[in-house]
Amino acid sequence: MHVPFTKMHGLGNDFVMLDLISNPIELTTEHIQLLGNRRLGVGCDQVLVIEPPSDPSVDFKYRIFNQDGREVEHCGNGARCFATFVREKGLTTKNVIKVETVNRILELHCSEDGLVSVDMGAPDFTPSALPFVADQRSNLYTRQINIAGQNQTVEFAALSVGNPHAVLIVEDLDKTAVTEIGEALGAHPDFPEGVNVGFMQILSADEIRLRVFERGAGETLACGTGACAAVVAGCLLERLSASVKVNLRGGELRIEWPGEEQAIVMTGPTTTVYEGIIEL
Repeated sequence: MHVPFTKMHGLGNDFVMLDLISNPIELTTEHIQLLGNRRLGVGCDQVLVIEPPSDPSVDFKYRIFNQDGREVEHCGNGARCFATFVREKGLTTKNVIKVETVNRILELHCSEDGLVSVDMGAPDFTPSALPFVADQRSNLYTRQINIAGQNQTVEFAALSVGNPHAVLIVEDLDKTAVTEIGEALGAHPDFPEGVNVGFMQILSADEIRLRVFERGAGETLACGTGACAAVVAGCLLERLSASVKVNLRGGELRIEWPGEEQAIVMTGPTTTVYEGIIEL
C-alpha cells in the first residue's frame, strides 16, 4: 500500500507524521520499523500517528512509536510537531488543541510566532509510575552499573513526565560517557521497562545544557520530556529556578515548572522538512 507521510523535527528530534484520520490504515510493527529505518525507509527517531479521539472532549489521539516499533507514552518535541502538523493539514484551525496519549491528556498552544507550548501535566515521583524498583520516593537514588567490565556507582533523580526519566547532574557534558552510561542505566533491572537517561550540566539557576539517551532510540539531538524531567529534578534539588532555558544539541527549549503538583510547560519551535509517499 502507498502511504503519504510528512517528515518533521523539533530541534533535530525527527519524526515521520502519519495522518490516519484522512488515510485510515492498519499499521504493523514491521511497518513502523521500516518507516523508522534511516537506510531502508524514511528514517526518524519516532513515528507519530494522528487518529480520531476515543474521548469526545479532546480533538485527536496522539500515538508515539520508537524506531523498534514499540509504542511509548510521551514525546514532548513530537507533541509540538503534532500541533503544527494538524493545523498545516487543515485538520483543525484551533490555537489550543487537546490530545489524548496512552496515559494523559495534553493541551497544545500555538502562537503567532510559530512557537508551540505544551502543557505537559504534572510530574509523578512515585517509583511505581516509571516503573522503578525503590523502597520509597527520594530526590536522588544511587545504583551500580557495569561499563566495559568495570562497576561504577551513579547518582540520579528518577521521575515520570508521562514517560520514565533518570537525570544525572554532570560537571562537564562534553567529557561524559553519554552512550555508555545511558545504555547501562537504561538496561538496569530496577527499570523493568527501561528508562530515558538525561545528563544535565547546570550553567546557572536559569540555564542548563542537556543530552539525553532515549529508550529505544539512543542519543537524540533533543528530547522535550527529557528537558522537562531535568528542570524538575534541578528544581527539587534547589539548583534551578521556575523558568529555565535548556540548551540541547539541536537548539533551545524554555521549560517552566511552578512546583509540586503543578503542570510543566514546554515551549519551542517546529520544522516541516518534506512530504512524500512510501510503499509499505
